[in-house]
Amino acid sequence: MNIIRSRLSTTDSVFKKRQLHYQNLMSELRERRSQYGQWGAKQKTRHESKGKLLPRDRIELLLDPGSPFLEVGDLAGDGLYEGLPPGAGLITGIGQVSGVTCMIIANDSPVKGGTYYGMTAKKHVRAQKIAWEHRLPNITLVDSGGANLPEQPDIFPDVGQYGSVFNQIVRQSAEGIPQISVVHGACTAGGTYVPVLCDVTVIVREQGYLHLGGPEITFAATGEKVDRETLGGAEMHGSTSGVIDYLAENDWHALSMVRDIVKDTCRREKYQRPVESPVLPRYDPAEIYGIVSDDPKIPTDMREVLARMVDDSRFDEFKSNYGPTLLCGFAHLNGFEVGILANNGVLFSDSSLKAVHFIDLCCKRNIPLLFMADNSGYMVGREAEHRGISKDGAKMVTAMASANVPKYNIIVGKSYGAGHLGMCSRPFEPRFSFGWPNGKSALLGPEQAAMTLSMVQKQKYERDNKIWTEEQDAAFRKPIFDEFEKFANMSNYAANLWIDSILDPVETSDTMGLLLDMAAREPKKETAFGVLRM
Repeated sequence: MNIIRSRLSTTDSVFKKRQLHYQNLMSELRERRSQYGQWGAKQKTRHESKGKLLPRDRIELLLDPGSPFLEVGDLAGDGLYEGLPPGAGLITGIGQVSGVTCMIIANDSPVKGGTYYGMTAKKHVRAQKIAWEHRLPNITLVDSGGANLPEQPDIFPDVGQYGSVFNQIVRQSAEGIPQISVVHGACTAGGTYVPVLCDVTVIVREQGYLHLGGPEITFAATGEKVDRETLGGAEMHGSTSGVIDYLAENDWHALSMVRDIVKDTCRREKYQRPVESPVLPRYDPAEIYGIVSDDPKIPTDMREVLARMVDDSRFDEFKSNYGPTLLCGFAHLNGFEVGILANNGVLFSDSSLKAVHFIDLCCKRNIPLLFMADNSGYMVGREAEHRGISKDGAKMVTAMASANVPKYNIIVGKSYGAGHLGMCSRPFEPRFSFGWPNGKSALLGPEQAAMTLSMVQKQKYERDNKIWTEEQDAAFRKPIFDEFEKFANMSNYAANLWIDSILDPVETSDTMGLLLDMAAREPKKETAFGVLRM
């Protein structure tokens, strides 16, 4: 493969300006991450006074020493609910337990008692889906008061809500994907079915309990007075109901049991694709901060970015002189081969056709695809239309959507309109979708949206023989610009789980290495392309 030779000057004023801008973005991201799962001292004290480990301590104890933990949806729900910090009361992520890569789902019980909001349910379902795609064992650490009742419309009636959690446990278990749970604390009402549907369940003595109706509901329904331990405690379920399988003395004991269960019953699949020894890039990844454009009108030089991401800065570029606004090529990330499609400007017919050819090659060679989005869409205008941009763009979308190799999407800059869709965004169900802190995505860019709607408004005035002044135009455009700018921000996308997380560019190679490791253990899937319109 060819080595990318960097022409970057780190002493250049543009580099320094961009670097400072990006460092500010990173400071904002770190501040938001620091709020993840924050509780008051009262909640923490109450939790620990019961002899319980805090949720993150449980995960740390469960994971192998030194294991990475890739969090999914760490900023979900941020700003969407009053008093609910980022994370939506649930911790989800991928890590190694007894040498096996697992999906870990843990109720963050000090946050609103671990109760489920709409975004909590969506996050739980998303984590399960990731586990399903990669055949990862699910380990669920239960400590939740169940559904947050006022959230009923977003939790109960529809697909993708809390009921889908149960459905996916059953479906995955039926396919031989291990489902393991620990009842660390509360497990009530419908939430009872999470551990009960799992293959194996551990409960902590005198701490965990599960019941469909608590003492209050039981009394209201039957007039029977019963304490919580008698109704649904560990001893009863271990000896009388047979609901649970293992009794643990405390959180530490329970997690040790889970590690043994994983070691004895789960396995890690062997590689189905060749793997090389990882090699660091020849240039400092932190320099990406000074490369990413801080002006939406100026595209980022993606070759310079790739030189700081891929192994040994090696990039075997495909059709390097054709369709130059889309870079296509083969590289390795942490030793795993990947086909990269990275925008270097707007998408034209030639770049779209290059993408089709490249995607076809990757499917035939069983190489995963990484789409790095930074474009304002497909080219418009008379010349572009006459050359068949809609037809060629449709070919690119068809090839991308049809490809059955593992696919990943990272919004590294602008990602607008049809260009957002063409680069394998969330509607096309890539394995993972991420954003960089500077990323933006919407139907249109803020300026284009404001201009388009103001032109429509101006035409209405002209039809009525009214004057549309510059002052009116500016006043009309501003709220539209602000609305689109706010919507397009990656913080909004992360809060709504339209992406799985916001990545630091410096983290990107390691993150992709972990994901490609999982993908490399899967057998090849054949690709049948939809009709490619000629």
